[in-house]
Amino acid sequence: MMKRTLGRNGFEIGEVGTGCWQFGGDFGPMEDATAFAILDAAVAGGTDFFDTADVYGAGRSEELIGRFLQTCETPITVATKVGRESVLYPDKYRREVVRDSLLRSMKRLDVAVLDLIQLHCIPTEVMLDGEIFEWLRDFKTEGLIKHFGASVESIDQGLICLKQEGLLSLQVIFNPFRMKLVTELLPQAQELGVGIVVRLPLASGLLTGKFTQATKFAESDHRNYNRDGQHFNVGETFAGLPFEKGVELAEALKAFVPTGMTLAQMTLRWILDHDAVSVIIPGASSPAQATGNASAADLEKLSPELHAKISEFYQNEVGQHIRGPY
Repeated sequence: MMKRTLGRNGFEIGEVGTGCWQFGGDFGPMEDATAFAILDAAVAGGTDFFDTADVYGAGRSEELIGRFLQTCETPITVATKVGRESVLYPDKYRREVVRDSLLRSMKRLDVAVLDLIQLHCIPTEVMLDGEIFEWLRDFKTEGLIKHFGASVESIDQGLICLKQEGLLSLQVIFNPFRMKLVTELLPQAQELGVGIVVRLPLASGLLTGKFTQATKFAESDHRNYNRDGQHFNVGETFAGLPFEKGVELAEALKAFVPTGMTLAQMTLRWILDHDAVSVIIPGASSPAQATGNASAADLEKLSPELHAKISEFYQNEVGQHIRGPY
């Protein structure tokens, strides 16, 4: 797998990582053995970057990754997140509480230092205040973390974070259904040497092209209980599109897929074709999916003509349907 550098002074990692939200059960129950098989398949495909958070399954995702790392011979960079636990979110941010959260993540991951800690879609006013970034710089000096970044919900939040000294990375939602970042945020991040971690590259599975209007999701799956933003930002589910419209748009986008590719592969390749992107973190519910995700790194770049067609499709058919902060 091709390597990219996360940020100007960060880690060299494979360009396709693995998102580990699903290990917490927010897409439905997952057995430990299945999670380990997914991670094994991802590593076999060249993946060496896992992304998780302290709130995924109340720490279960971190704990599973920690156990996996004990037997994995490949060096792995793990990015986790802080800021959405009820002891902090939405208005109880305190230095020592953040520090305690980091210590709990270190214990679950069974590591002496966290590779990358990301603020987890914290409120805009906390970002603007800026004190929390000072704490992160202190924690880096203290040796609790190697680097820090931020996971954001909107371009405005991303631009706020880019002003912070020492920021290694921004985690953003970016895919052919979510393109607005191309003109402003991505170029600024690239100029400043801030790496881009892309979450929801397949728009919660819409861009696999496998869903139909009749597709149902488990009661515990956020694609069921949060599809209209009932519990958190609607943009985190189907990239903010109404499910029915998303299925319709994904079906139409299949007409653009080059011979020999799947819609999912074209989507991941489209994202990787943007030089500002450091790593994409598709999730996987099976080892086969993890293998397929990793294989996107081996595909040829899409043609400029195809990029133009996909952009035009977004402008004409997609953009007006996106809901939530963007």
